[in-house]
Amino acid sequence: MPIAIVSHTDFNWRRDQPSPERPITMAGRDLRATAMLPPHSHDWGQFTYALQGVMRVDANHSSWIVPPHRAIWIPPGVVHAVTVLENSHLRPMSVHASRAPFPGSECKVMELSALLRELLKAMEQYERGEQSSREQLLMELILDEIPRCAVRPVRVPLPQDKRLKALCDALIEEPGAERTLADWASQVGASERTLARLFERELGMGFAQWRQQVRLAHAAPLIANGMPLSQVAAELGYASQSAFSAMFKKTFGCSPTTFFGEQQ
Repeated sequence: MPIAIVSHTDFNWRRDQPSPERPITMAGRDLRATAMLPPHSHDWGQFTYALQGVMRVDANHSSWIVPPHRAIWIPPGVVHAVTVLENSHLRPMSVHASRAPFPGSECKVMELSALLRELLKAMEQYERGEQSSREQLLMELILDEIPRCAVRPVRVPLPQDKRLKALCDALIEEPGAERTLADWASQVGASERTLARLFERELGMGFAQWRQQVRLAHAAPLIANGMPLSQVAAELGYASQSAFSAMFKKTFGCSPTTFFGEQQ
């Protein structure tokens, strides 16, 4: 299916920019699978809640997968690109840089608390125009609640080295591949030892751990789209559904059905 490039203007949903007086502005839009926003940045932070669907955000030499009922925080000034993996119903919220809920430039995928969901729903009722005292109170509660939400990372770090990038690109295209690091070495023109060193130096983890992250990232749209876990496990190279579920629970502290549930 061809990628549909969405312009920066279209993706802004004609929302107001946040200000010190109104630190939060909200918008929303339904986007089809394969819609893509090219790399860009904002002076403000962006907190996007995925009511439905799955999106991928590329930023800081990493890919961040946002499954349904999760949100992603993108700090001010961070260059990022967005690809919609499954038809999505998004609620992006702009946050003034002076009120960023997290320090630093790291993106975060998190699980929204029940309270935060209700606060965001209440905020949607306010249109652009004169600000009310209740809207101001909602903004303050939202900014207070965001850092309290559990962080649920589905992150794939990406390399700079051309040899390692060739390996990583190929494995992202075929996450279920069972090739060893030695097998990959013969394909990308580097020794197994060199590749192992590059994984640790550029990505901060070994080959097996990075491949696991890739498989988790690919699991998100498959599960969100209703594919049975047994089939997901087979496509991603796991010997059984239980092996996949055990790995998932070890990483995230809950089962795949709980993490990607159409809850709550």
